[in-house]
Amino acid sequence: MTTNTALAAQATAFARLHTPAAPLALANAWDVASARLVEAAGAPAVATTSAGVAWSLGSPDGDALSRDRALRLIARVAAAVAVPVTADIEGGFGADAAAVGETVTGVLDAGAVGVNIEDGNRSPAEHAERLAAARAAADAAGVPLFVNARIDTFLFGLGDPATRLDETLARAAAYLRAGASGIFVPGVTDPSVVAELARGIDAPLNVLVGPGAPAVAALGALGVSRVSLGSWVAEAAYAVVRRAAEELVSGGTYGTLAHSLPYGELNGLLKG
Repeated sequence: MTTNTALAAQATAFARLHTPAAPLALANAWDVASARLVEAAGAPAVATTSAGVAWSLGSPDGDALSRDRALRLIARVAAAVAVPVTADIEGGFGADAAAVGETVTGVLDAGAVGVNIEDGNRSPAEHAERLAAARAAADAAGVPLFVNARIDTFLFGLGDPATRLDETLARAAAYLRAGASGIFVPGVTDPSVVAELARGIDAPLNVLVGPGAPAVAALGALGVSRVSLGSWVAEAAYAVVRRAAEELVSGGTYGTLAHSLPYGELNGLLKG
């Protein structure tokens, strides 16, 4: 079992990976095999995707998965890799701030050193309380957990578009005061807006990337410290399943599988 001293050291190392000079690039995993593949590619950390985790466990994304099932998955991933793990815990898997604190204690017990906690449609005041509870739980354990506060103003199109940037910056400031370590603003990759966010947020900025988004280095030049693929990788993997199944059923052919990972390579990655 990982000691709190070792977790604290890993959490400190993980925090240092957040820099615009070389943004932390996270290809989010959803199970042990995908986490091992990410690590083998040379990634300095592994992040989970809440959507991919939920789908792999037969649940929809969006606070539908139970805390216990999520924590068991986080523990399996953290035990399988040597690099730091940060876990997407949706809104905190709890009805109130106290429950979020309990979740964070479970995340630390599972061996992860970072979390994403999203505000969604909650009020900024309520979310700040949840972030404060997360920080208090980490402090009680003696681990400088990297609390990535996700702001969904752009992702969900919340509020007036004319004041959305200002609202996002106000939420970011409140969340940092509550104990967040970094700010995650998915749903925006426009360089001018990203630059404004980076200038206005006094903490590492994380953005969600995918097809059509600027390259990692370009985002770093704008002040971004961390980029995440989110559910994109899981979606791409499941798209292969659908294409292969449709090709087999409708045409009786197998071309979709031409670029599969070799059995021995994938199997070998999970040995030992």
